[in-house]
Amino acid sequence: MLALGLPTMWGTMALTYKLVCPSAEQESLGARLVTGAVFFAVGTALMLHVRRALLGELRQARRAAGAVQNALLRPLPARIGGLATAAVQLSADRGTAVGGDLYEVIATDRGVRVVMGDVRGHGPAAIGTVAAVLGCFREAVHDEAELARVLRRLDRALARHLRERSRAEFSVRGPHPLDGAVLDGPDPDDPVAEEFVTVLLLEIRRDGEVLALNCGHPWPHLLTADGGVRSLDGGEPLPPLGPFPLPAELPATDCGPLLPGEALFLHTDGVEDARDAQGRFFSLPAVLAEAVRTRPLTAQSVLRAVFTQLLRHTRGRPADDVTLLVLGNDGCRVGHRSGPAVARRVT
Repeated sequence: MLALGLPTMWGTMALTYKLVCPSAEQESLGARLVTGAVFFAVGTALMLHVRRALLGELRQARRAAGAVQNALLRPLPARIGGLATAAVQLSADRGTAVGGDLYEVIATDRGVRVVMGDVRGHGPAAIGTVAAVLGCFREAVHDEAELARVLRRLDRALARHLRERSRAEFSVRGPHPLDGAVLDGPDPDDPVAEEFVTVLLLEIRRDGEVLALNCGHPWPHLLTADGGVRSLDGGEPLPPLGPFPLPAELPATDCGPLLPGEALFLHTDGVEDARDAQGRFFSLPAVLAEAVRTRPLTAQSVLRAVFTQLLRHTRGRPADDVTLLVLGNDGCRVGHRSGPAVARRVT
């Protein structure tokens, strides 16, 4: 009522002045100035009122986006399963808090399991896919004994999500031509069929051994206790989830142990593809090499150093979504479930 009442009152006052006040009917310069001043004041008040209402809606939208971000990409505890954790996500769309990147770290009876992924595209269109993949991962890691079975669960969840999305988008134009058909994914002729998600799955066992399954995602970097940086390149990755079926055999890559004092640095391709004003790519290995020289070396210090350099390189405007995740073994027993303490998200 207040939103409608104030503009109505101001408009009524302006019309009343014009119709009732004798000075409003006069043709003299003074009368015209007074009339102009009245309508200028009413117009200014209306614009200020609209501006205030729009700012209120913007603040409400940002609060809703923050709630979505916390529901999808939940703030990580400072420790998970004996590992120190730190993560940050930055959407390429300034008006969107959640982009097309996803990550999660969960302590299970089989060790710490990690997912990092990148949905094709970014912004609001990718949020549904992020939710489908993360929701499936959070259940599958507790149910499945093998990492390969977790990946197959993610593949089926993505296919189901894309099929439902295809039917929902087609229903706007009319009945889906394949309604009632049983498909493993969306209609091959549908644009949704071109959607894909790169996925990196890690399992860090209680003895520190690291197993990986990689579907088109950048391999993580290992930060050693002596200040070294090397890529855990396990060879040619599998194709991204979505366009192609998974092979019958899914052997996990043994990446060796994560020793005390070492850390794993995970990222999406938006980091390596980031460019500065001159078009030069971000040199992640060089920045990591500089970051590991900092003492004491912690997950938070590495994350902060890399993220600061990335923002400086792109002037705070990356062309693609960016996600960084650091898992550090500081000597505690891996696989032990963490407490409820929550770390602040790096800004």
